[in-house]
Amino acid sequence: MQSYDYIIVGAGSAGCVLASRLSEDPDVKVLLVEAGGRDADDLIHMPAGFAALYRSRHDWDLSSHHEPFADRRRIYLPRGKVLGGSSSINAMVYIRGNRIDYDEWRDSYGCDGWGYDDLLPYFKRAEDNERGADDYHGVGGPLAVQDGRARSLLCAEWLDAARAAGLPDNGDFNGASQDGVGWYQTTCRNGMRCSAAVAYLHPALARPNLEVLTHISVTRVVLEQGRATGIEGVRLDELVRFGAAREVILCAGAYLSPVILTHSGVGRPDELTALQIEPLHELPGVGLNLQDHPNAGVNYACDDPVSLKDALTPENVALLGQGQGPLTSTLAEAGGFHRTRDGLPAPDIQFHAVPALFMDEGLLPAPDHGWAVGACVLKPASRGQVAVVTPDPLARPLILHNYLAEEDDRRSLVEGVRLCEQIAHTEPLARHSQRALFAPGGDGDEEILAYARATMQTLYHPVGTCKMGRDAMAVVDPDLRVRGLDSLRVVDASVMPTVPRGNTNAPTIAVAEKAADIIRERTSTPAATATAAIA
Repeated sequence: MQSYDYIIVGAGSAGCVLASRLSEDPDVKVLLVEAGGRDADDLIHMPAGFAALYRSRHDWDLSSHHEPFADRRRIYLPRGKVLGGSSSINAMVYIRGNRIDYDEWRDSYGCDGWGYDDLLPYFKRAEDNERGADDYHGVGGPLAVQDGRARSLLCAEWLDAARAAGLPDNGDFNGASQDGVGWYQTTCRNGMRCSAAVAYLHPALARPNLEVLTHISVTRVVLEQGRATGIEGVRLDELVRFGAAREVILCAGAYLSPVILTHSGVGRPDELTALQIEPLHELPGVGLNLQDHPNAGVNYACDDPVSLKDALTPENVALLGQGQGPLTSTLAEAGGFHRTRDGLPAPDIQFHAVPALFMDEGLLPAPDHGWAVGACVLKPASRGQVAVVTPDPLARPLILHNYLAEEDDRRSLVEGVRLCEQIAHTEPLARHSQRALFAPGGDGDEEILAYARATMQTLYHPVGTCKMGRDAMAVVDPDLRVRGLDSLRVVDASVMPTVPRGNTNAPTIAVAEKAADIIRERTSTPAATATAAIA
């Protein structure tokens, strides 16, 4: 059995960061294990091609169970199964979340060291923002952040209509304030996707102390007398096992990290016994506290050929090679944040405007020219869980989000969809809203809610199933160590006690950057602690 100092399970956003940062020390030997393959597919690196990766070999192609508050539909849940993980198949929107999200982790969940001022230096260390450095942004980091190269007419008109409807401008959602509308910054470099694999892993691959193994499905962590000593997995039909002298670090994401823990004998003893898994360590919170951003919106067809429907041409492919043209579009080019009612401490809705039709969870090609916009609930009160339901460690888990279970979530989504409709019929966008392909049948709360239940989808931001904290349901402590076990950590979005207000890729990278310092026992932050705030 081969042995390493650190074994990292999952080459997604967090795993790539850790593989890069831990292997900076030439005296340690690091193994990164990924269930998928290499990120060599051209569609991965072409920003506008990400929807074509859905249900491909690069996608875990998961689904929720029948959602009881969403017409008992099964919601498609794409997750990256490739180097870079979901950062290789996402929409590349660079959003950090709101200051109060992280201060809540610290103040309400006992996560000392995880407030906004603690995390801001890690966001900045990761970042190479083409706008330059300031109180909120960094340059020289691995992760390229740039303004969108493709600013489509339809998204420009959506922004003009949103302003006409009363929403303020915001030139930097990661700056002093989150409220308002504007163009999104993206994790792209020269118009091409800058995934966590591109940013962190590829530059580290030449290091002799880093080994990356693909197509290995990890089935369990090996636990001996309360200590993680390695992992077991399957590569094709071969059982493989690797030893860890220092630590095993799970980075398999909010859906799969709790699955690996369960098959390792960590969880609720009665359930483990029923699954014919030997209970080795009781942790009742494994797989619970699942959160996500439910999203519903509208799609309008237009007569003018101004969308991205026919953008995949040889001419545009040639422009992409120069970092220009419509194929550099991340689709979610513009959007913003909004408070649907008075008295909220921060926005409860986020918009993503797309210069193409985006229907049926993005699984079908656009049938016509048109545009789409979605509104997602940023601070969901609904909670779900990830459950193992079979002894087979390679079987898919049961995932139940309980989307829209709580009245506050329904209220925010209804108001968000209503505003989507209002903006759709406001000039100058109204001239491109000729035919409603997906839109509510009326303006009443019940009509909009019925529409949302029938059409909502995920915004791809699951978190919370191995939550960090100090309460009885916490799975990891503030150092991300699995509580009660030695040499085992979880570092991914599953440790977030609550979902941040915004896209979760940048927060996951910041969590991993901080985790790398914790693991290496670095006590100083990477830059002087900033006091700048996102209000």
